[in-house]
Amino acid sequence: MRHDLGDLNAFVAVARARGFRDAARAGNVSASALSEAVRRLEGQLGVRLLNRTTRSVVPTEAGERLLARLGPALREVNAALDVVNGFRDRVAGTLRLNVPVVAARLVLPAIVPPFLAAYPEIQLDVMAEDSFVDVLAAGCDAGIRYDERLEQDMIAVPIGPRRQRFATAASPSYLAARGRPEHPRDLMAHACLRGRFSSGAMPPWEFEREGEVIRLDPSGPLVVGSGSAMELAIETAISGTGVIHLFEQWLRPHLDSGALEPVLEPWWQSFAGPFLYYPGRRLVPAPLRAFLDFVKARGAAG
Repeated sequence: MRHDLGDLNAFVAVARARGFRDAARAGNVSASALSEAVRRLEGQLGVRLLNRTTRSVVPTEAGERLLARLGPALREVNAALDVVNGFRDRVAGTLRLNVPVVAARLVLPAIVPPFLAAYPEIQLDVMAEDSFVDVLAAGCDAGIRYDERLEQDMIAVPIGPRRQRFATAASPSYLAARGRPEHPRDLMAHACLRGRFSSGAMPPWEFEREGEVIRLDPSGPLVVGSGSAMELAIETAISGTGVIHLFEQWLRPHLDSGALEPVLEPWWQSFAGPFLYYPGRRLVPAPLRAFLDFVKARGAAG
């Protein structure tokens, strides 16, 4: 039995979006057209693929299994069709990236504007979150992660700064009132502003000097979700409430302005910068190939 490719794509879009309206907005089609396509596919298969209520759309067990198999297959089909993109004068299409919020904040701003200027017919769709998702299952072409989070079957390309540091800082008013820590363990007696992953885990504060690594779990008056909510922690540190521990690049403007002062700088831990990663498959979509080439050229020029 043959099935319409458009109906299969419609099912995948709705199942991933968990709703007809969200899938319609993302795909610039009508919700009624998607609903009809899914009904047609279910009728041909003789199996319900989606459980629909007024509040949600959730794949059935059969739908989940079909989605798991269809996703990679449809990506390969789209990549195969995208080969003709190379015969156009200008590369076009959509590039979907899954990135941590810190990469959207610190890495992409220097890359995205010139990339889009160079490829005006490419639409970049960036999903910024701090949960570590399967980029393929999320419908993305590639993602950004740090080395310890890379999967072995992925191809990784350096992107952004190759060395980064975590910085510790506090406001002049806080240090005047509470004193300046001289050793990382002194932080256990200070008010520390913490970040928490979406999983609920709070990463320890790590320090390193001359081969000695110290991991701490300090306490304090504020815990925020890692990512964009860290701006609240920064502003709270600037106000004089406590000590913050975050990417140096994120804190650098406030360190340069004097709103924050560095603390324990000899102990700031450095680590390898992020990587752009994508599946090791034969056919790479033209927008992703263009982005890869652009990132590599910037790295070579730097």
